[in-house]
Amino acid sequence: MDTRLALVDHPAVADRLARLRDRTAPTSVFRTLVEELGLFLAYEATRGIALCDSVVETPLQPMTAKRIATRPIVAPILRAGLGLLPGFLSVIDDAVVAHVGFYRDPQTLAAIPYYANLPDELAERDVFVVDPMLATGHSGSAAVTMLESRGARNITFVCIIAAPEGVRTLLHAHPTIHIVAGALDERLNDHGYIVPGLGDAGDRMFGSTSSVPVHVRPT
Repeated sequence: MDTRLALVDHPAVADRLARLRDRTAPTSVFRTLVEELGLFLAYEATRGIALCDSVVETPLQPMTAKRIATRPIVAPILRAGLGLLPGFLSVIDDAVVAHVGFYRDPQTLAAIPYYANLPDELAERDVFVVDPMLATGHSGSAAVTMLESRGARNITFVCIIAAPEGVRTLLHAHPTIHIVAGALDERLNDHGYIVPGLGDAGDRMFGSTSSVPVHVRPT
């Protein structure tokens, strides 16, 4: 397996992932499981963040402790990526949150951008792109390209389930990126869904029926 891909091998992750895949899981349970998996994935993904020395006054005496050197950036891909955000912020509570919005064209499977809200300075920060599913890799690659165009250099893609096709696409387009996933599934089907997967993460998380945003014009 490519060393740029790390699978989180932990009983708590495996158990939650099994419950998440269950088609009978109601929306509220699905959303909670995604948030909990976000915490486990973030714990692994942020393991290499740089630390610095900081003097802390304990109740007994001053000491030199370790603190995170630079606030990282977490960038959920709208909309499903929002489900992983609470868990990530449970691990790094002062991370800067960016937002990037893409939807998948149902015919071509291409990633169509529709929103971006990014900090100005990305070059010196660790950036974590989060999305529950790495399927075709088109949205993930487009998000990373957008971040790189704004100066980001140290990017990690965090997902619950990845397909081999998506991993290949992302690593081919962005050779320096790292991927942290809860599972690597078998393949994509003809509609670009991960098999066995868990269906459409956004629809199951929010109880809606379409991932294609609609632009509403004022009347």
